[in-house]
Amino acid sequence: MSVLAVDLGTTVIKSVVLDDRGEETAVARLATEVRRPHPGWAEQDMEAVWETVVRSVRQVLAERPGDDPVRFLAFTAQGDGVWLVDAAGRPTGPAVLWSDGRARDVLAAWEADGVLAEGFRRNGSLTCGGMPNAVFSWFAAHDPARLAESTASLTAAGWLFLRLTGVTAVDTSDASAPFLDHATGGYDPELIRLFGLEPYARLLPRVLREEERVAQLTGEAAGLLGLPPGLPVVMAPYDIAATARGVGAVSPGQACGILGTTLCTEVVREGPDTGGEPSGVTISCGDGRVLRAFPTLNGADVLSWAARTLDLAGPPELAELAFRREGPPPGLAFLPYLSPAGERAPFLDPRARGAFWGLSLEHTRTDLARAVLDGLSLMLRDSLAVSGTHVTELRLCGGGANSDAWCRLIADVTGVPTSRSADTELGAKGAFLTGLVLTGAAPGLEHAAAEYVRMPSVWQPDPERARAYGALYDDFVRWRTLARAAGWSSQVPGARPGQPAATGRGVLRD
Repeated sequence: MSVLAVDLGTTVIKSVVLDDRGEETAVARLATEVRRPHPGWAEQDMEAVWETVVRSVRQVLAERPGDDPVRFLAFTAQGDGVWLVDAAGRPTGPAVLWSDGRARDVLAAWEADGVLAEGFRRNGSLTCGGMPNAVFSWFAAHDPARLAESTASLTAAGWLFLRLTGVTAVDTSDASAPFLDHATGGYDPELIRLFGLEPYARLLPRVLREEERVAQLTGEAAGLLGLPPGLPVVMAPYDIAATARGVGAVSPGQACGILGTTLCTEVVREGPDTGGEPSGVTISCGDGRVLRAFPTLNGADVLSWAARTLDLAGPPELAELAFRREGPPPGLAFLPYLSPAGERAPFLDPRARGAFWGLSLEHTRTDLARAVLDGLSLMLRDSLAVSGTHVTELRLCGGGANSDAWCRLIADVTGVPTSRSADTELGAKGAFLTGLVLTGAAPGLEHAAAEYVRMPSVWQPDPERARAYGALYDDFVRWRTLARAAGWSSQVPGARPGQPAATGRGVLRD
């Protein structure tokens, strides 16, 4: 028997066939288009997304070895966003994605009024521009007709579940931000009122209980996909939560680090933590457990920027240069906040900008390259610290995890053992594990992870290097605090806003 897992990503849709041992036997990857009709917007054609899912499934089924029957179909998808449909389940326009920024003025007003902070205190998630509350508010002001003709606001996973099974609903991971009451598992009326969205509460789909996340494949969808009608379809948590499951981070104290476009650090906790500086999101995992996630705005793009700046071919060459040096460069640190949108985790500040601190004529290209890798690794440590959880292991994935040297560095910087999965499609693997549990093929996630997740590469922190990075982390936080207090982007007199500037001895700012 085989399992079919689908990962509906933002730019790539992947369909994966896994065998009874949980090993990938076939993978199909098809690109999807993100449309940007105006600055800051990010949209997708909902029907085109569904058609791409169909093509990817048919392709992977044709490429799988043998003709074992499919036991069930499980899927995960990009999170957040607003995928509006009418009473017949038809799109009322393009999907607004999680990465959309049209509601930035709404966020600015909510931040100034303390609404964002109050929302975090209620459910542990800090609103971003692509979340339903922000998008609803933007539509109410700029396109109320779209809201009027819509009857449900789905996520990408909700849209796929509707097309596969005919069920209009959302799971608790997608419902977690911004409206979920983690104690009841339903929507919190006080959060809806806080954001002034009572008229649009009718758009929020039913939140499924655990046992309701399995439904039957409709005859229409079965004919399109080439699968039997009535096949069990499992809605797994959305992509970053499914990825944490895919690497086996399912018990309190375990953490997952995605080294990709975002450096997303996720920590499994026994319950929400709404204290401290508002940041990140809190995702319901069931059984009272949550995933505290910190998806940063800075990650792989910083490596690409550094490679270009140092006249290198790309991130692999940057890493090769960086690891010619053992340990952090003396007196040099890097704040890696290079995104024009600033940073959102583990703190929110759209003004955040990058800086080399302590730069002098004695430092070399190798030192700069190493400082960049150190700085990104310190961001992971920062997220672990803010999570408020004693972390026992950090399981790494994403493109950056292909570097043994970086995985070893992260162990030293965080002081936590790191490991890397043997699998490549971790979101699909998390959907596979979820499907085993919800169809009764495994008694629980811990059991499924122990049996099917393989982490062959493990790195232990070196005590001496860990002490050195502990001191550097203290400096990192201190320098960041000073930069925030100074408004981040202090300029040389006469410099244009946003122009790189060197200010004071040994400081280079982006």
